[in-house]
Amino acid sequence: MQLLKNFSKSECATHIASFFCYWYVRFVALTTRWDRRDINVFYENLKEHKAVIFVAWHGRIAFAPYFWNRSSKLSALVSPHRDGQLIAGLLKRFGIENISGSTNENPRAAAVKLLRELKNDASIAIIPDGPRGPSMTMSMSPIYYAKTTGKPIIGMTYSIAKSKILGKSWDRMLLPLPFQKGIVAVTKPFFIPKNTPKEKLEEYRKQIETEMNNLTWQLDKELGLPEIEQGTMPRKYSKKERTNSCS
Repeated sequence: MQLLKNFSKSECATHIASFFCYWYVRFVALTTRWDRRDINVFYENLKEHKAVIFVAWHGRIAFAPYFWNRSSKLSALVSPHRDGQLIAGLLKRFGIENISGSTNENPRAAAVKLLRELKNDASIAIIPDGPRGPSMTMSMSPIYYAKTTGKPIIGMTYSIAKSKILGKSWDRMLLPLPFQKGIVAVTKPFFIPKNTPKEKLEEYRKQIETEMNNLTWQLDKELGLPEIEQGTMPRKYSKKERTNSCS
């Protein structure tokens, strides 16, 4: 039993899990009848500005890579924790590169790498409510990158009919079934002027968070799903997880 527990937490187990997650996402995505709304906005801005800052909530990240057309380089910031590495494996299979780090771990090195990508006209992806949450709450990091580089922030979300919402998971993860109707949509682009005063940045942060949440709730409502609540508390890690993250 202990051997099985150790294996479930191993890198090999994470690799296997990401493999099955990838094929689950591809199968469900391919069999879903998608209504694609404003996806062209994303690619028009990518073409015009050479790179964008792509953001998606942790609970709605699994199917977002399916809509990436691999027309240029995209690097994602992923947590070094196990769930982050599971996401990293999924993204890699969709042709998206990974940068390990978060606002809590390795933040300075990750920030340098992300800024370098943007300045080299390569897009970046950030999960702005991960890895600690609260869910559906925008962190300040995308605002900082947009202000520094002049690149636009664009949010993406999706919903699929008859999906199960994992209410006990901190991120309210959506678990869909195949052969259903789905909607994927993006927000308008948000630009943060370089001369924006520090006290004004919070207004931009809240504006983007509100638009992403309202869009998610709108899609869920259209497809008959219950409205999920925005998280109010950070995710709690076990003592063992905290110890491993510091080792």
